[in-house]
Amino acid sequence: MASTSDFRNGLCFKFKGDIYTIVSFLHVKPGKGPAFVRTKLKNVKTGRVIENTFNSGVKVEDVRVERRQYQFLYRDDMGLNVMNNETFEQISIPGSMVENNDLMKEGQVIEIQFHADEEVPLTAEMPEKVELTVVSTIEGEKGNTASSTALKPATVETGAEVMVPMFINEGDVIRVNTSDRSYSERVKQ
Repeated sequence: MASTSDFRNGLCFKFKGDIYTIVSFLHVKPGKGPAFVRTKLKNVKTGRVIENTFNSGVKVEDVRVERRQYQFLYRDDMGLNVMNNETFEQISIPGSMVENNDLMKEGQVIEIQFHADEEVPLTAEMPEKVELTVVSTIEGEKGNTASSTALKPATVETGAEVMVPMFINEGDVIRVNTSDRSYSERVKQ
């Protein structure tokens, strides 16, 4: 059990039947009345952020969470099949657990958060940026290739479509932000 004095960013605990993690918190000691803690909590499964106020000294049931590195192997009807890099154990997780999972290529390392006591995967995160090869795109118009403001669609090696600047051609390797699917830069080879 943890009390409000143990609150810190990233602490996971059970609240209203679900597992939440603390995004931010603030201890408040008003001049009149008891102290309390204002928090922003993120539901680990749904990603929904809520605000809640706890009276000072309230106890919550903390949850032990472990982060482990897994390598993406392939996708099938069951979801995404991944392998633990240390034990070589393979598991399948739902594709909805990884945001923008169509940017993942075989061999990609992702980080999965597990409920340590129940061995249940809670969340999975891709690296901040991934490098992908452009397999098809339209040709840039003459005179419009130097500007990085004009964008065109490009299909990358995983089959995902990303908007890229006009100067990107087929065969180029690009770096893509996984959070918003935006083009970051061309990778020099």
